[in-house]
Amino acid sequence: MRLIEVSVREDGVAIEGHAGYAEAGKDIVGAGVTALTQTLIKSIEDLTSDKIRYDIMPGKADIYFRNLSEAGKLLMDSFFLGICQIVTDFPEYVKIL
Repeated sequence: MRLIEVSVREDGVAIEGHAGYAEAGKDIVGAGVTALTQTLIKSIEDLTSDKIRYDIMPGKADIYFRNLSEAGKLLMDSFFLGICQIVTDFPEYVKIL
């Protein structure tokens, strides 16, 4: 079975894996996680003065940060609300570590 793992670190978050819910191009679970991840990165960059670093490649995203502002923390909370909802709806495809 395939699985997306979301790992929370002190200095960021890592998302790794493929959901395997459906074939490539039709996997709504993977697409949802990707959309949330890309929106988080763009939102922190455009809506805060926080400095983040990230690496994105197929099946993997690493986001690194230090000392997020209150706005940055709120955006992270929003990201996790979305991820938690996907985990609730599709627990066999996404896991938070």
